[in-house]
Amino acid sequence: PDFRKALKRESRKTEKLAKEEAEAEGIQQKQAIRNLVTEAQNEGFPDNTEDKEVYFMQEVGHGEATCQNESMKMEAALSFYKALKVYPSPGDLITIYDKTVPKPVLDILAEMVAFDGNVLVGNPFGAKGSPGGSAGAVDE
Repeated sequence: PDFRKALKRESRKTEKLAKEEAEAEGIQQKQAIRNLVTEAQNEGFPDNTEDKEVYFMQEVGHGEATCQNESMKMEAALSFYKALKVYPSPGDLITIYDKTVPKPVLDILAEMVAFDGNVLVGNPFGAKGSPGGSAGAVDE
């Protein structure tokens, strides 16, 4: 009986440590995501159409090249995030990402978009500066 109790106690202790470790990793990852998004925003994004196209292609290419490497999924997600920031209809691009980008990278990208809060992923006709004015947009 004592042996079984000791095994059970050790098992619970191991589970608790694993859970705490996973939570700590999650917190570190969220902080890293915040830092990367803030850094990207501070660097800025191109303004004119030609520069945006070049930037978009460069970032998507980098994201595609790195997303299959498990150790570079954060870097891949950042590249896809940067491409998303300059794409004219982000909602459409997210649909494409959903079909082509590996889930672990997509999950990180979703956290980046959520942290940013300025990526318009809804109806493009509800966005400011869209064709037809701001029909359906909420003025801020």
